[in-house]
Amino acid sequence: MTLDPRIHADLAHLAGLEARARGFDFLPRQPVGSALSGRRASRLRGRGLEFEELRAYLPGDDVRAIDWKVTARTGAPHVRVTREERDRPALLLVDQRMSMFFGTVLNMKSVTAAEIAALAAWRILGQGDRVGGLVLTDQGFDAVPARRSRGAVLRLLDRIADANLALSAEAPVAAGAAGRLDTALARAAEILTHDWLLLVVSDFDGAGAATLRLLTGIARGNDILLAIVHDPSAHETPASGRIVVGDGRLQVELDLADARVRRNLAGTGSGRIATLLAWQERLDAAILPVSAGEPTIPQLLRLFGAPLSAPARRR
Repeated sequence: MTLDPRIHADLAHLAGLEARARGFDFLPRQPVGSALSGRRASRLRGRGLEFEELRAYLPGDDVRAIDWKVTARTGAPHVRVTREERDRPALLLVDQRMSMFFGTVLNMKSVTAAEIAALAAWRILGQGDRVGGLVLTDQGFDAVPARRSRGAVLRLLDRIADANLALSAEAPVAAGAAGRLDTALARAAEILTHDWLLLVVSDFDGAGAATLRLLTGIARGNDILLAIVHDPSAHETPASGRIVVGDGRLQVELDLADARVRRNLAGTGSGRIATLLAWQERLDAAILPVSAGEPTIPQLLRLFGAPLSAPARRR
């Protein structure tokens, strides 16, 4: 059976995004318009040599480090001081719970989340860093250790695709599914030691005070990016009419004239986004709001300040 790519993301699609994982990165030198611009110099390190300071030349300094432009401008010799950056592994926490199996315009949130994770995994590997993941479902989570190899990325994408393909309107919502996010974050806290990047891709269903405590602990020695996947219905709900939501086989019609329906649709997503934005400063985390109502790649390029030379087409 041919899959509808708006409803489900298979391994072939996620693997094929390797060629599209260009035009953005997680390194310190970000374009002005990037969601990561202005981050602390010690944050979001890449690998190699990082500029630390410019200071006056001292006897014994390597003459190769002299900055001749500054020396000429000031009339006194100055050197550029750099330090070697350490390996910076990344852990992707990818939400594929039933709460993600919703979409009113283009994609299911679960598909958008899978695409974000695939693009990030390929990009991080391309930067030479290790990448692993936790794939969150209603039943629990599946862990893939961080490795610096295409095989490791493909294993992670395979787990994501399996979880994504298992979602359907007929699948029951497991008891306690809303609390699974905190369980997965607790596991992430055990994995992350220091100088890791944690990218959480989720609609953050069930996020609360415990979630904030877990993220705060992780943020003390690591970098955090929160990709909030939302549907346009969270903030663009018309006051009348009807919309049909479904998974390609089963459908439900919602009457937007019913105030309760509008409140539920709007409150579910917008309240969650507002909560996470309020956490941003406390966590020193970057918030990346990504809509399931638009193609994923152009949104990531906009968020990371990259110019869009041509419209991105879906494979």
